Amino acid sequence: MFTIMLIEDDQTLFEEIKERLTQWSYLVAGIGDFGNVLQEFTEIKPDLVIIDIQLPKFDGFHWCRMIRTHSNVPIIFLSSRDHPTDMVMSMQLGADDFVQKPFHFDVLIAKIQAVLRRVYNYSIDQTLEMKTWCDAAVDFVKGTLTNENGTIELTKNEIFILKVLIERKNEIVSREEIITSLWDDERFVSDNTLTVNVNRLRKRIAEIGLVDVIETKVGQGYMAKEKQL
Repeated sequence: MFTIMLIEDDQTLFEEIKERLTQWSYLVAGIGDFGNVLQEFTEIKPDLVIIDIQLPKFDGFHWCRMIRTHSNVPIIFLSSRDHPTDMVMSMQLGADDFVQKPFHFDVLIAKIQAVLRRVYNYSIDQTLEMKTWCDAAVDFVKGTLTNENGTIELTKNEIFILKVLIERKNEIVSREEIITSLWDDERFVSDNTLTVNVNRLRKRIAEIGLVDVIETKVGQGYMAKEKQL
């Protein structure tokens, strides 16, 4: 049974979401002190975090940053604001998905299920637990990339996108294929979200010297090269 930490200061909405999630057999934990979210997160050790952007004391972006310094637990943002920058910011901080308020509960449930399947089930494929790519060791279970320049830890979205591309290295993988693989149902995700995730992945792997190894094929998709030129 999965434990979901719901960081939402609107008590009425919190109870509504908790009731629906409980019906789906999820354990739901709330926040007692919105100024001490990180400590409560550490104590609860949830399998997934749902966090509102507008919170008392510190906003959701702040707590996402703090959580990401300690954990790669999947994070879904909630927002009542309609600024496109909110979604971009959440993805840049390493969030796994974004839900705009007001939302249909079936959409939220679908997103939660997709994230949990992606994060906790994909590593069942034992043939891709470890792989060498561009002289770097890729650990799909731990979510790390290691070469002579060091080790980086990738978010669940980043490692999954890399997995999809490496499985078909030197081939063009369409944006639609990646979106379908990553989110299960492309109706629930924007095209811009994928762009943000791929750009963040490129930036992260460049930290260990892997530059220009994920190529954009305009109007087609992306391709992971076998060797760095």
